[in-house]
Formats: sequence, C-alpha cells, structure tokens
Amino acid sequence: MMGFQIGVKDIIDILVVAIILYETFRILKRSGAANVFWGIFSFLFVWYVVSYIFNLELTGALFDRIISVGAIALIVIFQDEIRSFFSHLGSRFNMRSLQNRLHANKKQETIDNNIMQIVMACKDMSQSKTGALIVLPQTENLHTYMESGERIDAIINTDLIENIFFKNSPLHDGALFIADGRLHSAGCILPVSKNLDLPKRYGMRHRAALGMTEKSDAIVIIVSEETGRISVAEHDTIHTVNIDELQKTLIRAMA
Repeated sequence: MMGFQIGVKDIIDILVVAIILYETFRILKRSGAANVFWGIFSFLFVWYVVSYIFNLELTGALFDRIISVGAIALIVIFQDEIRSFFSHLGSRFNMRSLQNRLHANKKQETIDNNIMQIVMACKDMSQSKTGALIVLPQTENLHTYMESGERIDAIINTDLIENIFFKNSPLHDGALFIADGRLHSAGCILPVSKNLDLPKRYGMRHRAALGMTEKSDAIVIIVSEETGRISVAEHDTIHTVNIDELQKTLIRAMA
C-alpha cells in the first residue's frame, strides 16, 4: 500500500488557499458581513456532502446550477469590498505616486513645522474638547472625498485648524484633508464604517475615520468632542494616542 505523500507544491497550494480564505474573511468581517461568509461556507459544505459523499444526483444538479450563477450574485453583493480590494492593489503599482515620493523636494524644516502645527492644534482641541477629524492621504488618490468639501489650499497653521473645527464654524462637522504639505479642503464627507463589531462608545467621527481607512490607506486623526481623547485610525484599526505617539504617527505619515 502506497503511503500518502505531500510535496512542496501541495504545501504551497494549501498555503495559498488558506491565505485567500483568511483575507476574504478579514475583508468581510471589517465590513460587517462575516455572517454572509459563514453562510456561503456552510452552503459549499452541504453542496460537497450532497454531490460527492451521498451522490444525490438530482439534488446535486440543483446545487450545481446555484453554484454556476453564484459568482455573479457575489459580485453584486460584495461590489464595495471588491472595489476596495482592487483599489488597494492598484495603489501598490501607482507609478505617479511613487515618482512623487522619489522626487519630492520638501525641506525637512517645513515638514517638522507642519507636524508641530498639527500637534499643537490637536493638543489645544483635546484640552477644550473640540471635536476634530483630520485625514492624511498616503499613496491612494482620494480626490473624490477631498472635493466633497470646501477647498482651502492654505498653509498648515494651528490657529486655522482650530478655527475650522470651532463649534460654530460651518465646516466643523466634516473632515479636514491635509495633503502635499497644505490644508487642502475642509467639511469633507467620509464613508462611514459598516463594521457592526465596533464598540458603542465610538461616535460618528470615529466611524467615519475607520470607514476612510477601510476604503484607503489614509491615516486619520480624531479628537473626541465628548472626552477630548486623541485617536488615530489606520489599517482598519483605531487606537487612542498621547501627544508623543501622535507626533511619531505624523512623522511617519508626512515624511
């Protein structure tokens, strides 16, 4: 009797499938569609049992027909997640973005000053419990979201940032985009996260910040109006930071 042998190709095959399943589940979980994933998985398991173990021809044929049109149904159901996946994939091959990074000629003194202006604004707003939402785009093009507000195109300045988020300001409810070393636009509308697992203590600013990181690789700073705490959202996660941690995040984001 010949023994069962596993080759290198088999191991690679298993790893690829495992990675695909893991990434699929991770994307669905952050969008609040994890139950759909388990529903699909259960359906495929039943289809396998019916078709290949019990060999029920009529029932198996019915399941086969459902499977044949299932791909189209999945594309319709998960069109937002699929668009987000290809957006992330395309950003890694964005040559224009790469050239901008390679040929950027910003002086380090200007970058350090910009970071300090943002840090001081966040510190002041934290102490006064002024709600704020600041987006720092990275490699992906967020033009659609940036144009949803009012164009500012101003130098980064602590007083101006605080005035934008002043409670009586017409732009205080939206997000402020900081791009290319300038205050680009304010009062911008961000996508709200659909993740149902988020703690109830998170308000709309935190959910909008997380939604932005689900759609892109942007880094988002949040100042809570209720507690004054400063948080940073990136890579589909959100965590509270102190002033030193905020400064390190800005150095990494704006370098």
